Amino acid sequence: MKPWQKILLIVLVVILGVALIGPFLVPVPPLTDTVPAAQLADPDSKFIKIGQLNVHYKEMGQGDTTFILLHGFGASLFSWHEVMQPFSQYGRVIAYDRPAFGLTDRPMPGEWKGVSPYSTEANVELLAGLMDAVGVEKAILVGNSAGGSVSVAFALKYPERVQALILVDPALYGNDGRFPQWLLPLMAAPQMRHVGPLLVRSIADSGNDTIRLAWHDPSLVTDEIVAGYRKPLKANNWDRALYEFTIAARPLGLEKRFAELKMPVIVIAGDDDRIIPTAQSIQASKDIPGSQLVVLPGCGHVPHEECPVTFMEAVTGFLENLKTK
Repeated sequence: MKPWQKILLIVLVVILGVALIGPFLVPVPPLTDTVPAAQLADPDSKFIKIGQLNVHYKEMGQGDTTFILLHGFGASLFSWHEVMQPFSQYGRVIAYDRPAFGLTDRPMPGEWKGVSPYSTEANVELLAGLMDAVGVEKAILVGNSAGGSVSVAFALKYPERVQALILVDPALYGNDGRFPQWLLPLMAAPQMRHVGPLLVRSIADSGNDTIRLAWHDPSLVTDEIVAGYRKPLKANNWDRALYEFTIAARPLGLEKRFAELKMPVIVIAGDDDRIIPTAQSIQASKDIPGSQLVVLPGCGHVPHEECPVTFMEAVTGFLENLKTK
């Protein structure tokens, strides 16, 4: 072997060693300011055991119609606080925290068998289990952002259990709104799983900017709203669970199956969505046969929070049409 070849081999071995071992040498101190999720519960919080998960939810109203509200990435059932009561005028309304968010259990690797509880597949089965547990045979699903992708995935698997879909700035194209598929094997490597929580913790610093990005008018984001979003960051293992959520993403191919959606569908979007571009919601309404579209002026990614009055006007119109069918 020539001298330059030896040098190149040594350099490659060093680089490989750094890549394989280096991340494990990075210290990942445990969070010291977190508590069990149940200690963060509100007076109207409820918890129910679904499989191995203790699921946090809230409910209002009663009647023959049930609405189930599914929040998006980085949110929790708190994001529905402006419209829970308005929805309850039309029936029973249930909002719950999906795994990795809010106050629902955050299982760690090694604590589950089979598919990750953070995957869309597991989220679909969790929703089915929740409906069974609270005595709901059929519901109108209201999904925002990534909650919209779970809603559509559920409707495709259990169409007989979905009365209608209300999709709010939904993430329906790609791998359910998470990271690019080609990056996931690297992110799931043991080295990245070790340092992943450090990357996720940056949310604690930049999260406020992301919250304001979801609004058309950031000045409407009050201290109370910021506190509501940040509250789950006080729950044990929020950082590791959020990383597990990101690497559980898989291509869903929902857009290839839109024609299978036979129930009434409405897509509601803010005209200034900087998280899921409004154009995607408009495209979804074109691709889902028979669906309605309402674009709300002066609203961002979370119109149910930023523009609750006009949002509920769109919902009311949709519900009135359901009565006539």
